[in-house]
Amino acid sequence: MKNTFYVAVLFITGLLHAQIERVEPPFWWEDMKESKLQLLIYGKNISQYQPEMSGVNIVEVTRTENPNYLFVTIDTEGLTAGMYDFNLNKGKKKVATYSYELKQRLSESALRKGFDSSDVVYLLMPDRFANGNVENDNTKDTAEKANRDLHGGRHGGDLDGIIKHLDYLEELGVTAIWSTPLLEDNEPVYSYHGYAQSNYYKIDPRFGTNEDYKRLANELHNRNMKLIMDYVTNHWGSKHWLIRDLPSKDWIHYWANNETGFKRSNYRMTTQFDVNAATIDAIACMDGWFDTTMPDMNQKNPMVVNYMVQNAIWWIEFAGLDGLRVDTYSYNDKYGIAQWTKRIMEEYPNFNIVGEVWMHDQAQISYWQKDSKISAIEGYNSYLPSVMDFTLHDAILQAFDEDDQGWDKGMIRVYENFTNDFLYPDINNMLVFASNHDTQRLYTIFDGDVNKYKLAMTLIATIRGIPQIYYGDEIGMQGNKTLGDGDIRRDFPGGWPSDEQNAFVEAGRNENIKSYFDFTKKLLNWRKRSEVIHFGKTTHYVPQANVYVYFRYTDEKTVMIVINNNKEVQTFSLDRFSQRLGTATRGYEIFSDTTVDLTKLFSIPGKTPMIIEIENN
Repeated sequence: MKNTFYVAVLFITGLLHAQIERVEPPFWWEDMKESKLQLLIYGKNISQYQPEMSGVNIVEVTRTENPNYLFVTIDTEGLTAGMYDFNLNKGKKKVATYSYELKQRLSESALRKGFDSSDVVYLLMPDRFANGNVENDNTKDTAEKANRDLHGGRHGGDLDGIIKHLDYLEELGVTAIWSTPLLEDNEPVYSYHGYAQSNYYKIDPRFGTNEDYKRLANELHNRNMKLIMDYVTNHWGSKHWLIRDLPSKDWIHYWANNETGFKRSNYRMTTQFDVNAATIDAIACMDGWFDTTMPDMNQKNPMVVNYMVQNAIWWIEFAGLDGLRVDTYSYNDKYGIAQWTKRIMEEYPNFNIVGEVWMHDQAQISYWQKDSKISAIEGYNSYLPSVMDFTLHDAILQAFDEDDQGWDKGMIRVYENFTNDFLYPDINNMLVFASNHDTQRLYTIFDGDVNKYKLAMTLIATIRGIPQIYYGDEIGMQGNKTLGDGDIRRDFPGGWPSDEQNAFVEAGRNENIKSYFDFTKKLLNWRKRSEVIHFGKTTHYVPQANVYVYFRYTDEKTVMIVINNNKEVQTFSLDRFSQRLGTATRGYEIFSDTTVDLTKLFSIPGKTPMIIEIENN
């Protein structure tokens, strides 16, 4: 019987059929750098049996306090793709046999290239993006049923919906998709966000199948686009099969003063590195639960870390992933999550992982990036290649609503953010964004002012790092976080067959939507072919009159970006920028498609961005 969710090929006697319920990972690959593989065998009282594997070296057998588990570590070094008989014995008697599959690994899999600063990442929530298959809106195996009338309910978006609109995303100019979690989340309510996962080897059937996920990756790769999985290490869902029958209590942080083991985190991530922090406060952050339905995983337990490492590698190999985004990265046990990250990056040295480190100080964020000089003081290295630039997000929230610069307002906020770039080991490997699925909608922040949106998007697309945009912002989608998260996660218009408006196609866009979409499309497609923006250096100038001027440059190319956050036209001499302009006399402005004379006074309208490609003399 073939079942890609549990075991690749399973030959079971009647007795074993009643006892073995799961084997994880369901299959594996030959020729992995790490040859040791720990198999989780689950079934009622399974630990009483002794495993043996024909032609395979069993390195270790681990039994836990729960007799329903056997953890069998095998060595795959030198093994070739094929089926390997696995026996369970009781004394000298063979109780049952099944076959475990090693698959042939794709050539160059280990050298896969992750997302980087040449990409533009499009963050979408699959339940709210597009419903491509109405037949899977409800399934017999999942509790919550579809109801578009509920802001926090299931709306029916799925993998088919994403696949059917890849042409739209390609036209927009994005090169990578980050989808919020797609794995099964079987909570009875509020399950659409996917962060309380109940099966780490199975796509939620309301989104599709594992094969559908692989198909999404393949379709993206056919377009030279990439797929980033939203991975959750800090917590699992309360309905996870393993949580409901723990191998041992120390797989989660169990607080004995509550019968469910729950105690909410204090969310004080600074206790992870604060030299003055009280131990009880640090424990309350790392070991406290993120929410009542999200048991906090114990990464001090090496078996937990190993399970997560193997699971992440399994998805990378199976689906052909190009990167991971790790939710609540800095809430994990920092040593356990560092080992998880290190082992994945050792298997895929050109891969990329970005961690959500929602902090409001550059030094604190930089602590979490690989090879940080700050964390090195205490001998710690996270091995995390990329972090999210939340301080820039903080500055954007305020800067473009401040028409007067002052000493510390307006574009000075943005300028000051970049003055701290010296703290980061790799400034090109930072995810930069103006909004995401947890923050206020840009439309609301800017009160529907498309000119402010243009300023923010120009900034995000032209500074160092990897720009990320949130689905719907490119069409001016509305939403107000004060009304609940569901309001900032509205359905994309046109994603459902019954929608009256379809913003996925030009005919369905009114003039307001077009003003957002056409600008974004032009900006992102220009960026796609601009290596100077991808990997160039930066020189920026202290903003004056709320006008921020900076240059991105290489030895071959220079681009001048001017962001006028002032409501009024600003006119000024370019002599101040001679360090980067040199003797250049002309440039080409990409939004207006016009030539700019650099020998005259420079003038820019109020609330306007300009991107000028400098022409060498």
